[in-house]
Amino acid sequence: MKKLTFILLFLSSQLFAQQGGMWVPSLLTNMNEKEMKNLGSKLSARDIYDYNDSSLKDAVPHFDGGCTSSVISDKGLLLTNHHCGFDNIQFHSSVEHDYLTDGFWAKTLEEELPNPGLTVTFVVRIEDVTNRVLANTEKLTFEEKAIQIQENIKEIAAKFEKEDYQDISIKSFYHDNQYLLFVNETYKDVRLVGAPPSSIGKFGSDTDNWMWPRHTGDFSLFRIYADANNKPAEYSKDNVPYKPKHFLPINIGGIKENDFTLVMGYPGRTQEYLPSVAVEQIVNTLNPVKIEIRDKALKVMDEFMREDKAIKIQYAAKYASIANYWKKWIGENQGLQKAKVFSTKKKDEKQFLNRLSRIKKRKIYGRLFYDFEDYYAEIQPYSLSKEIFTEVALRNNELLQVGYKLFQLENVLKTKGEQAFTDRKNNLIKAQELFYKDYNATVDEKIFEQLIAVYALKTPQEYVPTMFKNLKFQQLTPEIYKTSKLTSYNGFKELLNGTPQEIIQKLNADKGYATLKAMATMYVENVNPRFEEINKKIGMTQHLYTQALLEVSKKYKTRMFPDANSTLRITYGKARGYKPVDAIRFETFTYLEGVIQKYKPNDYEFDVPQKLLDLFRYKDYGPYAEKGKMPVCFVGTNHTTGGNSGSPVMDKKGNLIGLNFDRVWEGTMSDIYYDPSICRNIMVDMRYVLFIVDKFADSKHLIDEMNIVR
Repeated sequence: MKKLTFILLFLSSQLFAQQGGMWVPSLLTNMNEKEMKNLGSKLSARDIYDYNDSSLKDAVPHFDGGCTSSVISDKGLLLTNHHCGFDNIQFHSSVEHDYLTDGFWAKTLEEELPNPGLTVTFVVRIEDVTNRVLANTEKLTFEEKAIQIQENIKEIAAKFEKEDYQDISIKSFYHDNQYLLFVNETYKDVRLVGAPPSSIGKFGSDTDNWMWPRHTGDFSLFRIYADANNKPAEYSKDNVPYKPKHFLPINIGGIKENDFTLVMGYPGRTQEYLPSVAVEQIVNTLNPVKIEIRDKALKVMDEFMREDKAIKIQYAAKYASIANYWKKWIGENQGLQKAKVFSTKKKDEKQFLNRLSRIKKRKIYGRLFYDFEDYYAEIQPYSLSKEIFTEVALRNNELLQVGYKLFQLENVLKTKGEQAFTDRKNNLIKAQELFYKDYNATVDEKIFEQLIAVYALKTPQEYVPTMFKNLKFQQLTPEIYKTSKLTSYNGFKELLNGTPQEIIQKLNADKGYATLKAMATMYVENVNPRFEEINKKIGMTQHLYTQALLEVSKKYKTRMFPDANSTLRITYGKARGYKPVDAIRFETFTYLEGVIQKYKPNDYEFDVPQKLLDLFRYKDYGPYAEKGKMPVCFVGTNHTTGGNSGSPVMDKKGNLIGLNFDRVWEGTMSDIYYDPSICRNIMVDMRYVLFIVDKFADSKHLIDEMNIVR
């Protein structure tokens, strides 16, 4: 039995070995190539990143600064998520042309729709400039070093050779222990080509968000346009489709369990190297109060949305936005607790110190964890106060959000004078008109009553304004919402009518504004300065800790990738299901049958277009089916996060097989701790994308543009 147990443990370790990590394409090593090969890859590091010749990086631009996309034809056809293109689809929608509800498909180039402000950015070149950035900083204080680094960065960027249409960005990695320079090309003429109806592109909506199994066709199509020389240009009717250096062939041969998967994109932010004490604070102190605040706000919204269709329309997008990270934090906490990450990190830290002592560096770094303990204990009341203030006043109660903008306006008068005040005031009046169209004071009043109680009771008492002491919130709430001018657009404009001095006088006499001002003043004067002061010490300690980790990693030849920072990365793994809890196993693939099983006629989350129902009924799947079934989504062990939305998922040869769009709920902890046994990314199968484009949208002309392989 012992022998069998050993064999099973060995097989398990081999199965999940060499997965996880977000690697910079230009810095791939022999270790990375070996890991990918062990997982089934046929790709070399040069296939992924090559400065002199075309490579995969040339087909994967940053989409609109927050998502990822991929070029899938020699005419600049661009694929990304439906939720990444949502704002642009919405921009073109109207009562007469409701593209969100009905979808949109351009049949010719002339029908493709321009999108003001939408850009995509390609990485042309990546170069390590660490030594140049850190030049002349060895003997400086922390503050002096920061100033010198910024001066060095400016000088390097100014002198680096590039084309006029290119730009330079220099990013910090490994907590300021490495600096990389990126040469980028940004294309500013990007047009909408196609999008399925939301009943496909957003199928499952909030209920299925962060969940598996998933059945969402989360994709949209755009096209990059360039000038006559194939260079970036502002929108013009004379622009032509962009000719890419590389575009991704699409493999419709399908994949199977344990096949290699490569995801390339621009992950936003991770915190993989936090010390155990920081993880404990997140799990036990910060996440719970954020979850509680959003839970209360969501319950109020849900109650009103179920009873009133007009309110449902007003608050649907707000509800989804608030629910997104509320659900993520719940899953993150559950995952971190289930995986016993705090104790695991404690063991890792002990091993790290032992290894450090063997390379005679313990004297230099020996106080790291003592300092972490001290600083995180010191910062906790300020972090807690900051999170509560932010969640209550800046994110979840709209009256307080408006009040904070006016608080900033009052400070503009104090610091920049009357002209700056007037300019800001006029901009606010214009901007808030749209806000008030979707504002309901009755809903907001109930949210305020719930959240202000959490603020007053859960914030460390020394950072609660005097006005909240011994306050009956049931009395405060109606007093504010009956008298405050902030509850309507006309009232808002009335407050901002008059001379600057008259406006300030009216603001401070308003009960809603006075309440926010008391909260904001306490935060700005007593909470945030101390938070920033201690957080700077934590940052310095984290820098030293990461530096030590790098030294140990180099000595013992262990893998260590940099945290995500919205720069181009690859992550490799396998298509694989998982077991979230005892006696339950989730399979790797979902099919169109699952869409039909979830179908609820006229439901805003689970309705299905009649044409899709007909295609399913007659099994009219074209060449995209697998053994008579239509694949929809699949999961894999790729290490992803926000920003990887729209990332291409490639097979062992670099062919496109899927489109990344989410993670499973149990694995959202991967921003802090990646566990290959349970962390899964969720992807749309490219066969479903092509099926929708071809059979549902009758847009065979787009299929003809692509290079389809088996």
